[in-house]
Amino acid sequence: MTETPGPKAANGEVCQRAKNGLKPERNGSARSLHRPHEWPPQEKEEVHAASHHDRLYSRPFVESFEETPMLVAVLTYMGYGILTIFGYLRDFLRHWKIESCHIAREKEEQQDFVPLYQDFENFYTRNLYMRIRDNWNRPICSVPGAKMDLMERVSPDFNWTFKYSGRVVPDVINLGSYNYLGFAENKGPCADAAAQVTMTYGVGVASTRQEIGNLDRHEEMEKLVAKFLGVESAMAFGMGFATNSMNIPALVGKGCLILSDELNHASLVLGARLSGSAIRVFKHNNMQSLEKLLREAIVHGQPRTHRPWKKILIVVEGIYSMEGSIVRLPEVIALKKRYRAYLYLDEAHSIGALGPRGRGVVDYFGLDPRDVDVLMGTFTKSFGAAGGYIAGKRELIEYLRSHSHSAVYATSMSPPVVEQIITSMKCIMGEDGTTIGCDRVRQLADNTVYFRKRLREMGFIIYGNNDSPVIPMMLYMPAKIGAFGREMLKRNIGVVVVGFPATPIIESRARFCISAAHTKDMLNRALGVISEVGDLLQLKYSRRRIRPSLARPFDDNVYDDVDD
Repeated sequence: MTETPGPKAANGEVCQRAKNGLKPERNGSARSLHRPHEWPPQEKEEVHAASHHDRLYSRPFVESFEETPMLVAVLTYMGYGILTIFGYLRDFLRHWKIESCHIAREKEEQQDFVPLYQDFENFYTRNLYMRIRDNWNRPICSVPGAKMDLMERVSPDFNWTFKYSGRVVPDVINLGSYNYLGFAENKGPCADAAAQVTMTYGVGVASTRQEIGNLDRHEEMEKLVAKFLGVESAMAFGMGFATNSMNIPALVGKGCLILSDELNHASLVLGARLSGSAIRVFKHNNMQSLEKLLREAIVHGQPRTHRPWKKILIVVEGIYSMEGSIVRLPEVIALKKRYRAYLYLDEAHSIGALGPRGRGVVDYFGLDPRDVDVLMGTFTKSFGAAGGYIAGKRELIEYLRSHSHSAVYATSMSPPVVEQIITSMKCIMGEDGTTIGCDRVRQLADNTVYFRKRLREMGFIIYGNNDSPVIPMMLYMPAKIGAFGREMLKRNIGVVVVGFPATPIIESRARFCISAAHTKDMLNRALGVISEVGDLLQLKYSRRRIRPSLARPFDDNVYDDVDD
């Protein structure tokens, strides 16, 4: 973990992963940044280095990625090794019908066909994933707000199948939903407006926007989104995943180059592959790696012919949902302008959740939204609805209306969903005549800072940016993935646990998503349970201990001098 030593050094540090505390980089000399109250200092940690990009940042930018302890890494590899050995032993027993196998597989007469399942993926599913499958797909039977009700289920055959016991687990504190601003609710102005629109327009449209499915509420929503983002025009889509996967192929194609962050979401990866463009991957949030690829693209051009690329598109996310890190947008924009590339920014997790006005990562850094060529985001998280949007120049949006598969062939968004978006967005903008939206944005920022700080004080290894409401807590070992999820649920805390292949094999984690709907009492109860389970499972891996601060846990000055 790193700390920013003061306002001067806070402006534009470049995030590096370091070994033994220091690692010189091309953009400046690394420095050890230990504070007097932090003891003992972490031997292996990320450090921040002053760079020539200081002037690009107007606020502190602090991210932490503490290196995996060597002993933990060795034990994690050993754990996966033991599971693999026992997996092959069980496969041997299944082959000779000694142990029953419930996994789907090809019939004997189809053995010469192209296999439906990759061998290792199938092996991993039946021997490793199946052991902890009960931690996922848990059915809920209430609003997924700050608290929720879960349907209890049991498995008579070690997670191959599940049966419902008929019991409901009430009032489970929800630390897994992307309900950043708390708009996933069944009462209040948003729910009332959606119910009223349902009575007027119905639930479904049963047509595409280009035929007879274009409602006046759709038009109003898109104008509001453009106003909210500060751009000329916007266009909405019924599915967030398809907003990426179906629109990127409409923007670039053969003869174009996509430069993609290595941790981009699957929807961005799929869209890039479907486009037919050449794809180059740069290291996560590493501007040296991105600039190197940009230079090579300009100098060498396309393979074999060496003709210039038709387009060079940089694809990044606002908040990376598995790392909790925030894109270094000022530097990305500077590189984009220098090399005359285009920028595609996915704000699925950052829109509504970042910035003093909830306008996302562009607002967070105080940048001009016109510097981003393609602004993408979803309504599924901060707005408590469904779908996604593309925003930018009017010419871009008009082009997508006639060329995007998601626009031409997809059914229009449901009217109550549209109304949920309109009402929640007006609430954030203050156009409803209240300060509810502004208060929720501020509350989310306070909750995020408080929760991250307390977890670090307890000794957990936490990834990501200090201001990111996505908070990964490292578990590492495969056995602790399932154990952590189960022990937390026993104590009425619902969490999301993630392991390989969604993460690197030695970086399994729990991912907490903080909401403005969480009260201080809820957070303190969750923190107490996390600490208890952390002691039980020995999850407090951090070698750096931070003494609890005497300062107020909720700082009213997270965002000062906000001028909306």
